[in-house]
Amino acid sequence: MAEILTRRQIGKLPVVPYSGIRKELQTGDLLFASGNYVISKLIRKFTKSPWSHVGIIFPVKSPGGALLLESVEDRGVNFLPIGRYLNDYHRGRPYNGPLVIARVRDLKNKNYKELANFGIRELARPYDRDEIAKIVARIIADRGKKKRDNEYICSELVYEAFLRAGIEFSYDKRGFISPENIWRDPRVEIVGRVR
Repeated sequence: MAEILTRRQIGKLPVVPYSGIRKELQTGDLLFASGNYVISKLIRKFTKSPWSHVGIIFPVKSPGGALLLESVEDRGVNFLPIGRYLNDYHRGRPYNGPLVIARVRDLKNKNYKELANFGIRELARPYDRDEIAKIVARIIADRGKKKRDNEYICSELVYEAFLRAGIEFSYDKRGFISPENIWRDPRVEIVGRVR
């Protein structure tokens, strides 16, 4: 299991240059983000987690070295070069917050194709804006029911992709899955902090 970390502990992790870690990236690695944006802070607060975002890494032979399959508020499901997080995420500035790469043990080479196929099929699906409000309600009520559909918050997208690759992450008992639920899976281990 990836070590359970506080935001302060994440901030103290040594930063590994992306250029050094890029060649070690594997399909299915995960990028965890701990953003300082308003929505990121709300996600962290309500899930009692340092993580506000998660996406799946797909190494490619290009100057950027990898694409990130993610679901975000303004674009829905998309592929984005990881270099954008490091250099030009928003208005010419890097992502505002720490970024950590983790690896999922037990992901077999034959299942990489399933991750990619799912990501390609789901491109341009909408971000599930209503799910955030529903998660807050489930947290306040301390209960809920797991609901699956074709709109995704970031962690739902990761859950569904890995499910097709033969790995199931545990949902929160209140009926949702957050980046923290994925982080705490015993098969997830830290590769390094890149920002």
